[in-house]
Amino acid sequence: MSEIEKQPGGVLFQRLALIGIGHIGSSLARAIKRQGNLVGHLAITDLDEAARARATELGLADSVHGETADAVVDADCVILCTPIGTYRAISKAMAPHLKPDCIVSDVGSVKRAPIRDMGPNLPDTVHFVPGHPIAGTEHSGPESGFAELFDGRYWLLTPPPGTDPEAIARLRQLYEAIGAIVEEMEADYHDKVLAVTSHVPHLIAYTIVGTAVDLEQQLQNDVIRFSAGGFRDFTRIAGSNPVMWRDIFLNNREAVLEILQRFTEDLTALQRAIRWGEGQTLQDLFTRTQAIRRGVVEARQEVPPSPDKRG
Repeated sequence: MSEIEKQPGGVLFQRLALIGIGHIGSSLARAIKRQGNLVGHLAITDLDEAARARATELGLADSVHGETADAVVDADCVILCTPIGTYRAISKAMAPHLKPDCIVSDVGSVKRAPIRDMGPNLPDTVHFVPGHPIAGTEHSGPESGFAELFDGRYWLLTPPPGTDPEAIARLRQLYEAIGAIVEEMEADYHDKVLAVTSHVPHLIAYTIVGTAVDLEQQLQNDVIRFSAGGFRDFTRIAGSNPVMWRDIFLNNREAVLEILQRFTEDLTALQRAIRWGEGQTLQDLFTRTQAIRRGVVEARQEVPPSPDKRG
């Protein structure tokens, strides 16, 4: 953990504001509160009145606000936990209320888009450090979060060139303190990596489950009744927040389309091998993919945190 001097009172941030209190935002709130000594005052805001009420019931923060400005005023750190499509409007709304040296970050699965949509709206006196936790489940809402979500998971930071190193280090300390493994990465490279590891797999899942939806009724019923593990996994992925994933695909379209084209070419080759009975081609592919699976297991990224731990 970085040895960054804490502020008066022994905390890393006197006031931290979370904008959006869905699955990631509520998990982050719980993880911060679990540590107990990272933040002096945790403020949250959400456009949804029901989400704010639920967050209040769950005791997720020290204060819950209906207006973004009220949450971010005097904050040392502000983290956006909302769909990427909201970033431009939120950054414009909060910019006049950010104090100098405030650190602004996010949790979005695309990183070039926040730099494009938020950067020009933020005052030069604040530090913008985009971020992305490689964690989450298909669940949504304040009640879906749990403090252990980030334990042993990667949290990628993609600071633009010239970002204050101390601001990066303070965010690193925050995320490491809640259990994450923090690494830095260039934004465009991040978006290409995530297109392979997350975005295209989600698109495939949505497509396969969509195919099942279009089957004739009896066949659809039996597909659901007799779902094997593979299809169950696809339905879990396809059960994710539709607004969030709409924004991800629209904001990472270049990388997604590039990887999708390569996937389409590989799928065509696989289709040909099946049609012509090229067993060795199939076996060679399946053998190579076993190595990828072993790598995922060895990296300790194979089992997501259990939603059963939510509280």
